[in-house]
Amino acid sequence: MRGPGGRTALVALGLATAVDLGSLAAGFTPGHVVAKPLLMPSLAAYVHARGGPRLLIAALLCGWGGDVLLLSDADPAFPAGMGCFAAGHVCYLVLFGRRTRRTGIAHDTLDAGARPAGESRARKRALLLPAAYALALVVAVASLWPGLPADLRLPVAGYSALLTAMACSAARLGAVAGAGGALFVLSDMLIATGVAQWPQLPRPDLWIMLTYIAAQYLLARGVLRTLEAGTPAPTGGPVPATS
Repeated sequence: MRGPGGRTALVALGLATAVDLGSLAAGFTPGHVVAKPLLMPSLAAYVHARGGPRLLIAALLCGWGGDVLLLSDADPAFPAGMGCFAAGHVCYLVLFGRRTRRTGIAHDTLDAGARPAGESRARKRALLLPAAYALALVVAVASLWPGLPADLRLPVAGYSALLTAMACSAARLGAVAGAGGALFVLSDMLIATGVAQWPQLPRPDLWIMLTYIAAQYLLARGVLRTLEAGTPAPTGGPVPATS
């Protein structure tokens, strides 16, 4: 499944990640400025080489737009970057919804008339994750609200709701995508606590980028796994070759 183009893109992603995180750990800002814009295009190229859906590539490129904008210290850069990431979350939500609907249809066809006895209990357990995410969203926004600039409170609250919905939806694709969604929430919470002027860990940008890069990779890998399992691509994109 993985052709030379995919391997090259994955190596490029690894190198950009090493340079970016190493630069942040060492406090070498020029290295971060050079490496950060290369991260999501490399991952998008990897997804493309693996025959990934267009919505996944679009979500990653929206992340690239946000990455570039957040390199700037100009006041409009933060809300503009947040808008790019929000657009990426919308792409993820649509993509995850299509994938879970299609895999759900396949499951219903295979299991019609042969439902496991514990299915209702499993469905009840499945409601716990959305409830936990909703509770975390309310607690986080309420805690951050007083420390946020007045003009960012509503945008941050709206963005947080969208991010939480994306993370919850990602979990329905499996553990890999679910972990990616959770790490994305953690990464953005680290950013939000900085904006709200909460006490920070040493080298906060390092932890933000570490969790962010891992999140995007795991989300992409989770989607690619569903394709490799043989389910149809949700956006009409090509299914990876098996040679």
